Amino acid sequence: MYVRTLTGGLAAALVLSLSLTGGQAAAASPDAEDAPLAARVLLYDAGGSAEFRSAVDRGAAIWNESVDAVELRPAAAGQRANIRVIADNGWPRALPTTLGNGTVYIGRQAVDQGYDTIRISAHELGHILGLPDRKPGPCSSLMSGSSAGTACKNPYPNAAEKTEVEGNFAGVLVGRAPAPAARAEVIVD
Repeated sequence: MYVRTLTGGLAAALVLSLSLTGGQAAAASPDAEDAPLAARVLLYDAGGSAEFRSAVDRGAAIWNESVDAVELRPAAAGQRANIRVIADNGWPRALPTTLGNGTVYIGRQAVDQGYDTIRISAHELGHILGLPDRKPGPCSSLMSGSSAGTACKNPYPNAAEKTEVEGNFAGVLVGRAPAPAARAEVIVD
């Protein structure tokens, strides 16, 4: 995962600060400009994803390669996960509760029809990261979901989708509250 460093106006604001007692400007430490911003870590539990475990892990890795503001990690035994991933016989769907939290179902119905398991995993995790469906859409849009057809194997978010997720979680990086979470609803693809 890439880690961003403070730049531009934010760095300038950190470099100079006013003393409360004397009103004089004081320079921040030289390392302040190079201090990395930490991503928000979301833990996922793919213990219930059965035969789709490797596809779920790959879908999470794709998001980790694609964005800086959030990192998806498998939950260790005993850790509370933000995201539960479950395999079932229905259609793939996500039930986000708040931004970065919810349940993903990797439905065998879509897999049986020929849809790619890694694309399904990355798409459904995209919902948990705050992205809506964008149907109909081209294969180049991860969030176009099933409307791109079974021939589409692209599991990567496009530039606009990456930017939206970065924006959803950017408040965490600079100390603001995160963007409003998706409503608690079932997103069926």
